[in-house]
Amino acid sequence: MKRTTKNLLAILLLIAVCSGCDTNSSAGEPPYTKPVLDSDVSFWMTSPVRQILFKEQNVSLKFGTQNAQHPVIDVNESTTYQEMDGFGYTLTGGSAIWINKMDKPSRASLLKELFATDGANIGVSYLRISIGASDLSDKVFTYNDLASGETDTELKKFKIDYERTDLIPVLKEILAINPAIKILGSPWSAPSWMKDNNDSRGGSLKPEYFGVYANYFVKYIQEMAKEGITIDAVTIQNEPLHPGNNPSMYMTAADQAIFVKKNLGPAFAAAQIKTKIIVYDHNADRTDYPMSILSDPDAAKYVDGSAFHLYGGSIDALTEVHNKFPSKNLYFTEQWVGAPGNLAGDLPWHTQMLTIGASRNWCKTVLEWNLAANPSNDPHTDRGGCDQCLGAVTISGNTVTRNPAYYIIAHAAKFVRPGSLRIESNTSGELPNVAFKTPEGKKVLIVLNTTGATKQFNIKSNGKYVVASLDQGAVGTFVW
Repeated sequence: MKRTTKNLLAILLLIAVCSGCDTNSSAGEPPYTKPVLDSDVSFWMTSPVRQILFKEQNVSLKFGTQNAQHPVIDVNESTTYQEMDGFGYTLTGGSAIWINKMDKPSRASLLKELFATDGANIGVSYLRISIGASDLSDKVFTYNDLASGETDTELKKFKIDYERTDLIPVLKEILAINPAIKILGSPWSAPSWMKDNNDSRGGSLKPEYFGVYANYFVKYIQEMAKEGITIDAVTIQNEPLHPGNNPSMYMTAADQAIFVKKNLGPAFAAAQIKTKIIVYDHNADRTDYPMSILSDPDAAKYVDGSAFHLYGGSIDALTEVHNKFPSKNLYFTEQWVGAPGNLAGDLPWHTQMLTIGASRNWCKTVLEWNLAANPSNDPHTDRGGCDQCLGAVTISGNTVTRNPAYYIIAHAAKFVRPGSLRIESNTSGELPNVAFKTPEGKKVLIVLNTTGATKQFNIKSNGKYVVASLDQGAVGTFVW
């Protein structure tokens, strides 16, 4: 979320053409008729060249013998890797506003499409939300905002009332569809009175307020629990090395380690809070940050793992973190698609780097930023809010446009359900892929064709082969 320059042309293009987007005006589930055919493998494809948008293909794929003319993707379920928590989005405050403004039938239909798994619904299984405002909220706020010069070390004025307008009602509707969905909370800033610059943007948490801020997390989790919303995990600070957003807060690795081992970890233990603590939540170019915390045994004992974005660095660097700390989990928590969106470019990059790349480098989640915005990419805060962050869906009244991130996540979320295990598959530059085994024993293979032509290939499983075909630049999900 780095670009903040106003771009009227991008907004006009989004409204007019949004290259590669589904401009279906219905807020409901896209038309879906399950193919009736004799096939061992179901095959869903998104093909920008043919404008096929996450549709089950009416082709018969039967296991048999190998076609020696084509390459082989060998899926080996006997070698397993990490267990997946899910695929999804950040439900920003702005996302919740536009969803909540829809009329009740349209909202219910959209949420079913996003969070249910039957029919053509895409089955989002993991959400990230902001603790207080993010830069895609309609205003800057925390849960303990005070007048200048005031402090509240006992947090007597703590309240989450602002979330009861949009975020909490939308979350409750989502939980009614999928009660098992996991929710990650991430703060963009501590209350300004706890910071050394007394501002929502930038600055650092004052050491004398480390303990108070730990209790702030505790109260947040407890208050959300009273609403029936379980916070499965928290990251300590969104993008701690990027104090340019509004809100934002700079936090060094050394300070984060102290905060975890002396304040947040003990506070969670004392309050019997089971919410996971995840460190870092920033780019893959600074793996030294989480590794320095995980190298501190007093901090590491409270830490479930570390979270990453990919605005800098290489996704392969995450395997280095896993190899050094194999007992700690990895999460991919944010990547944005820039407006107006270009499916032919966005789909292959995000699929290769995130759906395939992050999963093959041990991440338990893959999350896109963000779920929803309006045609002008609003709301966003001033002094640093992202004005070009394209939602997975664009909402205008009750009209929904499905954008690249919708299809990127759909190809994994619908089929790779929580509890699925990543399994071994060989890969190549032309056919990058990732494979999973679901809790029900099904195999799921997600393949990208990076070539400039239709590509045929064999899928090998348990000694048998099926020949499949993918359009150029297309993504296919194969399930058997």
